[in-house]
Amino acid sequence: MKRSRVNDILDEGAAFFATHGWSLPPFAGWSPDDMRSDKAAHIRNRRLGWDITDYGQGRFDDMGLFLFTMRNGDLGEMGQQGAMLYAEKLMISRQDQLSPMHRHVLKTEDIINRGGATLVLELFTRAHDGGIDRKADVEVMTDGVPITLPAGGHLKLPVGASVTLTPTTWHAFWGEGGDCLIHEVSTVNDDLTDNIFAEPIGRFSDIEEDTAPSHLLVSDYDT
Repeated sequence: MKRSRVNDILDEGAAFFATHGWSLPPFAGWSPDDMRSDKAAHIRNRRLGWDITDYGQGRFDDMGLFLFTMRNGDLGEMGQQGAMLYAEKLMISRQDQLSPMHRHVLKTEDIINRGGATLVLELFTRAHDGGIDRKADVEVMTDGVPITLPAGGHLKLPVGASVTLTPTTWHAFWGEGGDCLIHEVSTVNDDLTDNIFAEPIGRFSDIEEDTAPSHLLVSDYDT
């Protein structure tokens, strides 16, 4: 993905957040130099901030996700008294834009449709070997109510509705009928180690530097 395209997506995503009444923390507006400075050390260490991914496939409009991580703990501190055990993100899933089938090793998350169109999730349960069980029913909680779907069933979340996904649940999702504003509240998030994809794809985009970044992505913090 070209950096110029990333810059455009950042502008579009920030405008979409604002349209739905979400204001981001001050560091969302920091320049690349600000984000490289000492004052941003905690932000970089917790991998807070902007995140745009095409999963390394170069087809963002078809397969991708826009994210902003607002707060996050540290997996190394899990179980310690006083540790931050939670994370919070805003995401945009565009109409028919696939976030591909995956599950997590440790993270449990609530996925909440906060605005826009219907959010659709395709769900499977985890097999004994960790893979996808393509026959077993899937059980999830939706706003405190348990529901059961057949393997590969589609759960449709209208605005305001949510689902709790545990590490035993494989899931893919997309916007139906328009773009969706998604709020994720979860245990500590670690995108470097905690994502298992059904297909051999990457978590981050490969960036072609055709222009200067307007803002750094979390994937830029390591470069």
